[in-house]
Amino acid sequence: MKIKNVKFYKAAYVPEDIPSTPYNEVAFVGRSNVGKSSLLNTLANNFKLARVSSEPGKTRSINFYLVDGKFFLVDLPGYGFAKVPLKEQRRWRELIEGYLKGRDRLKGIFLLVDSRVGPTEKDIQMKEWLEFYGIPYVVVATKVDKLKRSERQGLEKRILGKLGSDVDVIPFSSKTREGRDKLLKKLRELLSG
Repeated sequence: MKIKNVKFYKAAYVPEDIPSTPYNEVAFVGRSNVGKSSLLNTLANNFKLARVSSEPGKTRSINFYLVDGKFFLVDLPGYGFAKVPLKEQRRWRELIEGYLKGRDRLKGIFLLVDSRVGPTEKDIQMKEWLEFYGIPYVVVATKVDKLKRSERQGLEKRILGKLGSDVDVIPFSSKTREGRDKLLKKLRELLSG
């Protein structure tokens, strides 16, 4: 799959803002600062498309990006340790859950896990939630360029040990672009499924 043109379509801050469109969607979900926006930028070959910050919790809306006029890539707010008020964190959770539960055009999820940390309790909960609702997903181990060679060798085994052996894991780095081709292939599979 080749991506030629990606443009920002809409930001949804409340469930009522989520657009109703004829396009299929694949979304990115993961804890705050795991690299969702960086992954989107890497897939799109446009590093100014989605705002990237070293400070967790910068994505506060569900952001829709129209790809080649054919489908959406959807960047969800992160869950976890963002330094925002509890009320705001609850709003994010309700927004994310509302999106994930009610989207008939949602074809799959890229569940991002920081390769240096491994799956957190919230990542495990998200995986179980996706399975409960029957939403196809792929685990993306981000920031693999920051691992030592010895850490890299057991990466997939460590992730599978926490998430289960029936999970697809794609090692990814926005810095080196490792995993981009595998992600594009998986994206095509999800959209055609």
